[in-house]
Amino acid sequence: MGFTIGGSRVREIRPGSRRRGRTTECTAVAEYTGLWGWDVALGARASAGRCSCGDAACASPGAHPLAFAPEVPAGATLDDAAKAWAEVPGAAVLLPVGRMFDVLDVAESAGRRALVRLERMGLPLGPVCATPTGRAQFFVAPGAAAQLPELLYRMGWDDADLDLHCLGPGHHITAPPSDHAGLGPARWLRPPALDAFGAPPQARLLLGTLAYVCHRSTAA
Repeated sequence: MGFTIGGSRVREIRPGSRRRGRTTECTAVAEYTGLWGWDVALGARASAGRCSCGDAACASPGAHPLAFAPEVPAGATLDDAAKAWAEVPGAAVLLPVGRMFDVLDVAESAGRRALVRLERMGLPLGPVCATPTGRAQFFVAPGAAAQLPELLYRMGWDDADLDLHCLGPGHHITAPPSDHAGLGPARWLRPPALDAFGAPPQARLLLGTLAYVCHRSTAA
């Protein structure tokens, strides 16, 4: 038995697995909207390179919001999430970037090393997500994408060849426990936590360490 989004049959799953997966994702959505105040977009899924949006020429199979599905807004309840996923069963959980947070994106290996350093330094940290494509995504205060070139210049990293990017308005990231592009689930390296609740840290507080670790990784 499979699920359909946008008229395209995506994959076969057992009814019991489908119910459990939907419950898990709806619970996660309710946490994201209710506890953390994030909007959530319903996303496409992918299987064997085919996107559930129904576009055979889709440029980002299983890694974009579904245009026909409204977002679940911040403050929504578990019932609201369940209703949204009942309308589009099997949808992925995507978080819009550039509203409550921007994202510093680095290779996962570098991100893990930087995370250890940052925690030892006692710097404020927000959530950190890992993708099945081998990236680590650090949540930082909105506006970081626009500020990144100037911040790197001020820190002396502007002419370095760094595998470090910043995602801002117009981007979405796949949130745990959802599958990303048919490659596997996103997962938390550092999940959102009540004891660290509040605005994510300014990018400048993390950027020096992230740039240094990325540079060392490239040099090695």
